[in-house]
Amino acid sequence: MTDSWVNSAEILGSDLPLELSGTGNRRALLMDALREAVRSGRLAPGTRLPPYRSLAADLGLARNTVADAYAELVAEGWLAARQGSGTRVAERAVPVTPVHRPRTPERATRPVHDLVQGQPDPSVFPRTAWLASARRALAAAPDDAFGPGDPHGRPELRRALAGYLARVRGVRAAPERIVLCSGAAHGLRLLAEVVGGPWAAEEYGLPFHRALLASHGVGTRPLGVDADGARVDGLTRRDRAVLLTPAHQFPTGGPLHPGRRAAVVDWARATGGLVVEDDYDGEFRYDRQPVGAVQGLDPEHVVLLGSVSKSLSPTLRIGWMVLPQRLVGPVVTAKGEREQFSSATEQLTLADFVESGAYDRQVRRMRQRHRRRRDQLVAALERRAPHIRVTGIAAGLHAVLDLPPGTERSAVRAAAWQGLAVEGLADYLHPGSEDAGRADAPRDGLVVGYATPAESAYPEALEALCRALPPG
Repeated sequence: MTDSWVNSAEILGSDLPLELSGTGNRRALLMDALREAVRSGRLAPGTRLPPYRSLAADLGLARNTVADAYAELVAEGWLAARQGSGTRVAERAVPVTPVHRPRTPERATRPVHDLVQGQPDPSVFPRTAWLASARRALAAAPDDAFGPGDPHGRPELRRALAGYLARVRGVRAAPERIVLCSGAAHGLRLLAEVVGGPWAAEEYGLPFHRALLASHGVGTRPLGVDADGARVDGLTRRDRAVLLTPAHQFPTGGPLHPGRRAAVVDWARATGGLVVEDDYDGEFRYDRQPVGAVQGLDPEHVVLLGSVSKSLSPTLRIGWMVLPQRLVGPVVTAKGEREQFSSATEQLTLADFVESGAYDRQVRRMRQRHRRRRDQLVAALERRAPHIRVTGIAAGLHAVLDLPPGTERSAVRAAAWQGLAVEGLADYLHPGSEDAGRADAPRDGLVVGYATPAESAYPEALEALCRALPPG
C-alpha cells in the first residue's frame, strides 16, 4: 500500500478533464471516471487518492463536487475512507478483466432495491383470511369440485365475480358470460385464437402482450396516447380488435376520456370490431371512486379482462374474461374440454374470499398502503428533485417521472449504479409508434413501481432513485 497519492492524470486518463469542462453533471462524470479507473486497473486496491481539495484544484471543480463524489463512491463500496488515512480504493474493488461474454443468471447482480412496476409486496398477502376461506370452501365443496374441471371455471367463483364486478366496476354480466383463465395473458391467447387479427393497441403498453399476440399470428398497430388516453379516432374497419387500458392507461397513467369511451364503442358497433379492456388495476384509484368499466357501455362489443395478480398475488393464477354472448362458446372450445390452468380448490377459495367480504377488505387495505407509498414518492421528489414532474398518480401501483429529453437511458444506468431496478418509459413503446399519429417525439421518463419494496426498505429505495435522477 502506498502513502503517496496519485495525480489527476493517473486517475482520470488523458481525455476526461476535457469532458469535465463541459456542460454535463460534473459530479457524475467524475464518479464515472473514478469507477472506470478502478475497473481498468489504473487504480489498484489500496491506492490512496488525492485530498478532495487538491483534486478539485487540479480539475477546476468546486470542492463540494469532489467531496460529494468521494462520499457517494464510499457508500457504493468503490472507495474506503478512514480518519487520518485519507481516501483509498477499497480492497474489494478488484479490477474487471475486459472479457466480453454474455451475462448468465449466475453472474447477474441482484438489485438492492426493486422499483419495477407490476408486483405487489408479497409480504402483505392476507394469509390468515385466505386460509379461513380455504377451510370454509373445502368443507362446503361439492363432490364434482374434485373431478375433471369445467373449462368455464367453477360456477361458485363466476357467481361471486358477477356480483362483485357489477357492484365495484359497473360491469353488466351474468355468470354465464364469465370464463375463468389463468390471467390476462391466458385470456389474450384465447382471444387471439378466436378473434384473429390484426389488432390495434395503445402505443405504450406491455411488450409481453404484443409479443404474445404476435406469437399467435396477430399483429398489432399502435394508437397514439395523450393526456386523454388512447386516440381511438385512429381505429379503422380493418382492425378486428383494439387492446386498451381505459381505467388507467398503462404505463403513462390517466383514464380514457368519456368522449373516447363512447367513440370506441361506436367504432365497435359500426365495424363489428371488439374492444378488449385490460382492467389490470381498475380497483386502485386514490383520489375518487374507481372509473367504471367500458364493458358496462356495451357488453356485446367489449371483453373485460381481469385477474388477482395486483390485488392478491400473481402466483394464484386466476383471471377472468367477461365475454359477449357470441364469444363464450368459441373461447371455451379454444380453452379445451377440461379446466387445466387454474386449480378448482383455489377458485373455490377465491369465491368464498369475495363472498365473505375479505376481498373488499384486502383491496381497501392495499389502496391505503399504495396511496401512502405514492405520497412518499411525491414528497421525496418535491424535496430532492423538484424539477422532476411526476404523472399518472391518480391510480395504480406505479408513477411516471418525466425527464428532460435525452436523459432517460443515462438515468436508468445511474439507477443501476445505485443498486436500483427501474425501467425507462421507452421500454414500453410500440416499435411502430412513429406511425401512431403522435405529434411530438416520445417522452423521456422512468416508470417507478412503488408497491414491491418492504416498508423498511422503501425510504432507502426512494433515496437511491433521487440520486439517480438528472440534475435540474
